[in-house]
Amino acid sequence: MYTKILGTGSYLPEQLLTNADLEKKVDTTDEWIFTRTGIKERHVAAETETSASMGAIAAERAMEAAGIEAKDLGLIVTATCTPDRLFPSTATLIQAKIGNVGAAAFDLQAACAGFCVALSVADQYVKSGMAKYVLVIGTETLSRLVNWEDRATCVLFGDGAGAVIVGASEEPGIYATTSHSDGRCQDILYAPNHFKSAAYPDEPPHLKMQGREVFKVAVRALDELVTEMLEASGLKDTDIDWLIPHQANIRIITATAKKLKLSMDKVVTTVHEHGNTSAASIPLALDQAVRDGRIQRGQHLLLETFGGGVVWSAAILKF
Repeated sequence: MYTKILGTGSYLPEQLLTNADLEKKVDTTDEWIFTRTGIKERHVAAETETSASMGAIAAERAMEAAGIEAKDLGLIVTATCTPDRLFPSTATLIQAKIGNVGAAAFDLQAACAGFCVALSVADQYVKSGMAKYVLVIGTETLSRLVNWEDRATCVLFGDGAGAVIVGASEEPGIYATTSHSDGRCQDILYAPNHFKSAAYPDEPPHLKMQGREVFKVAVRALDELVTEMLEASGLKDTDIDWLIPHQANIRIITATAKKLKLSMDKVVTTVHEHGNTSAASIPLALDQAVRDGRIQRGQHLLLETFGGGVVWSAAILKF
């Protein structure tokens, strides 16, 4: 029994924020941003849009692509670090919007690594027979978490949502998934809890990141993920048709492609037009490449990501 991706979907807010726009807000330039990150623009949610509303649209599109209805779902798992509410979960809010009643629904918080971790949970539900079809969503409204006066971080992030439907198959699908964490690095990338506590009395109200430290840890962790995933799946680096990495920084993406001996035309990159959309970045990139025809059935994909925690995760599969 395998778990196979049956359909993909995504949603991006209409509002674009370009590097030129940011030049008017903070002390930065298009050249400075692009040469260091690869980002040219990002999408920003409208006031009325939320992680749940965007996730619901992506979910509807994924269900349409898979040819199933909301009533068929046995599980909805949503990866997000920007939930609409503390509770109930964003997954249950999406559940109500798409018209499902009765499926298990919960959020999973692993920052930027959330989608691959959520996919691993879905894989176990399907393989164990607990759910016939699972909706996996990555959705974020990071524009509400960043400090728009901090040029080191506000240039990096964007909003959006991506989703996949997975189900059981006798044909190869997900070969392996993995996830690792190292809480010792928690302070290099974090966002505060807006409920103040004595444990963290002086935390700022916005996301904080030590960029150089994140870069160093990410490159090392993602390098290890490549080796681990190839060994777990029994595949060789030459078997990988597409690398779909977390879209945070073009330099990190290039380093991972080099490890796989993949040319950049075999790497799905959306960082230039989406920025870092955290848990939404991989399903957004996957859906784009599926819908424009680059990714075809039968091809091998490696998904890998790194986020605050720190957490790093990956999945290797046959599409």
